[in-house]
This record gives sequence, structure tokens and C-alpha cells, in this order.
Amino acid sequence: MSAQRNKYLQFGAAIAIIVVTLSYLAYTGVEESKSYYVTIAELRQQGDKAQEKRLRVAGNVLPGSIKRQGTTVEFVLVENEEHLPVIYKGTEAPPDTFKDDSQALVEGRFQSDGVFHANHLQAKCASKYAPKKDGEAESPAKTSAAPSSTSSTSKSK
Repeated sequence: MSAQRNKYLQFGAAIAIIVVTLSYLAYTGVEESKSYYVTIAELRQQGDKAQEKRLRVAGNVLPGSIKRQGTTVEFVLVENEEHLPVIYKGTEAPPDTFKDDSQALVEGRFQSDGVFHANHLQAKCASKYAPKKDGEAESPAKTSAAPSSTSSTSKSK
């Protein structure tokens, strides 16, 4: 009976080791993929604590600051007069909408050199999808496609 009990103990120990290992891997995976959204001002206020976390920061791309060097892109984000230099080294090329004065969101780590090192970069869609402001004329294609205000049924009545 002790031989059978010994097998149960070995089996139980193996199961416990597997459960502990999987729990550890799950915990570290969640901790590594977790990122916090902060503004540039909040990032500056955090000081050294900002270097310990994965962060997401948004702002407008400073015109003339984009420098492409192979797969690396360097630029400066601006938000409320605060500037943040960014170095993006990702597996994907920056999106087509990433250009001067566009809105961008970067994800990565803030380093002690004062530069945000991003491994993810998103750019907001162009403003051509935004509603027209008052006083802006519609394009000729849109005005010709619009139905007229009088129809043949209203004239016959």
C-alpha cells in the first residue's frame, strides 16, 4: 500500500509543480503586457518611476521632427507645449497616416536618457474623415450626387 501511496505523492507533486509554473508564466505575461496611458506632463512628473513601467503616450508629431533611418524612426511628440523625443523601433513600418502634425500614440518605455523608446506606433486617421466645418464648401463630386430638393412628385401635386 505504501508503494501506491508513494505514486500518488509523486503524481501530486508533479501536478503542483505544473500548476505553480503555469501560474508564474501567466502572472509574468500579464505584468509584461500591461501598459498605462499617461500624458507627457504626467510622464515628466513620475520621474524615475516612469522607467519601471510600459507606458502609452499620445501627442501631435512636431512638424519637421521625423527622421527615418531604415526601420528606426525618430520624432518629437508635442502636447500642451510639452515635448517628448521618441525613438520607434518596431517590427512594422509606421502607418501611412504618420506624418508631420498628425496625432500619434506610442507604446514602450521611458529611458533615463529622456527619450521614449517605442515598439508600437499608431497614427490617427487623416482629418478628411472628420465632419466639415461651417463655411467649407463640399467637393463637386458630393454636390452632384446629392438629391435635389424638388422632385417630380412634388411638382405634380
